[in-house]
Amino acid sequence: MPSLLSVNVGMPKNVPWQDRTVYTGVWKYPVDGPVMARRINLDGDGQGDRAGHGGEQRAVLVYQIDSYEHWQQHFGRHDFEHGQFGENLTVDGLPDDEVCVGDRYRIGEAEFEVTQPRVTCYRVGMRLGEPEMAALLVSHHRPGFYMRVIREGHIQAGDEIVKTLTGPGALSVTEIDALLYLPDRDPEKLRLALDIPALSPGWQGSFRDLLKKADENANSTAPAMAAAWEGFRELRVSEVVPESAGVSSIRLKAADGSRLPPARAGQYLTLRIPGAGEPAPVRSYSLSSAPGSDPYRISVKHEPHGVASGYLTSRLRPGAVLDAAAPRGDFVLQEDGGPVLLISAGIGVTPVLAMLHELADGRSDREVWWIHGARSPREHPLAAEAHALLAELPRSSEHVFYSAATPHGTGDEHAVSGRLSRDGLAALGIPSDATAYVCGPASFMADMKDALTASGLEEAAIHYELFGALPSINPGLTGETRPKPHRPAGPGGTGPAVTFARSGVSTPFRDTERTLLELAEACDVPARWSCRTGVCHTCVTTVMSGTVAYSPSPLEAPPDGQVLICCSRPTGDEIVLDM
Repeated sequence: MPSLLSVNVGMPKNVPWQDRTVYTGVWKYPVDGPVMARRINLDGDGQGDRAGHGGEQRAVLVYQIDSYEHWQQHFGRHDFEHGQFGENLTVDGLPDDEVCVGDRYRIGEAEFEVTQPRVTCYRVGMRLGEPEMAALLVSHHRPGFYMRVIREGHIQAGDEIVKTLTGPGALSVTEIDALLYLPDRDPEKLRLALDIPALSPGWQGSFRDLLKKADENANSTAPAMAAAWEGFRELRVSEVVPESAGVSSIRLKAADGSRLPPARAGQYLTLRIPGAGEPAPVRSYSLSSAPGSDPYRISVKHEPHGVASGYLTSRLRPGAVLDAAAPRGDFVLQEDGGPVLLISAGIGVTPVLAMLHELADGRSDREVWWIHGARSPREHPLAAEAHALLAELPRSSEHVFYSAATPHGTGDEHAVSGRLSRDGLAALGIPSDATAYVCGPASFMADMKDALTASGLEEAAIHYELFGALPSINPGLTGETRPKPHRPAGPGGTGPAVTFARSGVSTPFRDTERTLLELAEACDVPARWSCRTGVCHTCVTTVMSGTVAYSPSPLEAPPDGQVLICCSRPTGDEIVLDM
């Protein structure tokens, strides 16, 4: 008969870690006597990161004494105490490969239901002093599992554990864990997992995404879209054209005279710009030309104090050579027949203008809404081009907002005075069944998202292009006020050159950092991570040039053209990352 060996609780606290502070509840300790199991927690217990731990679906974490013995042998350690793995219930029995999601158990006065495996988390490695623990829990098939409280009541060490219900589907905790974190997953098992009502909503969402991807791959007859060339190649400037105050368009041809591969509307080029500084800055710019155009065209705004943009708009001349990575990006038009909203502000017009070219070139009969915000007519680049393209589309409407123009000074029958705001967008009466493509400053895109969802659009129908660094994901870290990205303090490195393209930082890799993630953190480059051991893929990053070596090896390799920065180091002479 399975039994409860220990009830462990602990409130979250600040813990020093790698010169930072983590707010975590992973430190659990045994409790003598009965403890009340409530709907969202045990009395006296708490979690620091409620996004991944705690709450109704993860009220209680279970770990087995058999797994304790396994890890003691694996690490050659004998210092483990109950609660060491962050679990609330240390149990004898209930192995992960036998317990199924949806199973119910009575312990003392309370009844519980199994909802999901443990979430991979770097903090259990903190507690154990074993940094690779998150990956080991998955690869050794010993994650432990969460339960929700079906009936509240007191529990205590020594209570028997009685199975009261067998869950549907007969998928064990081990199998469910492998479906999310390990390769070669079976689509039929994903479908079976989605039919288990007890499976937590977060895991259901992840499985739906995996199943959708698997179905798309199975039904697709087209080869996967790959970069048109590896690394960087030379492109020669054929023309520099002023478009408006502070914006110039630059046309680029292959330096060797060959024809450039076609790019998709909405994609971007990443350029290394030798004449702009040392080391040569690397920046990304949307293509503003029609799909399939040769030469490529980018349109660049001269930013105040912008080293790269200043050179490109003021000093670049025809005949100059720039290094370019292949066009990339998934901010591209979806193939459907519904209304399309092309929404932009300022220089954010460039990718949606390329989409407008695609619609016009294809004589699309879709309902097309062109919605743009600029400061004034003088600062509205490519306006005449957009207007001419819209005239070719039978179901188009144009709405331009000039924030600094007077009510009678817009000079355009399609323009109004005032900022393109969420209220202004809502007043247009946009169709709720549309697909939206939005590009502009981050605050603008946030406003547009609010307005679009308020107008009835589903979030999945709203697509964005963001050239700044993506928001960080750093679970548990507290007091994080980071400066602008910069080269790392202290002695420089002697390893391969590492460029964080979105952040505009280039620096040699240093032996003091074990991974690309650690170098990014030393440069205050916004980074996204969770497990830090190659399991969760939160840190997956597009690599524009270069190669890496992994240590530890990820449990599932990332897609081609991407790397996991949490467990990789650069090899060769250079790596350029899209972050």
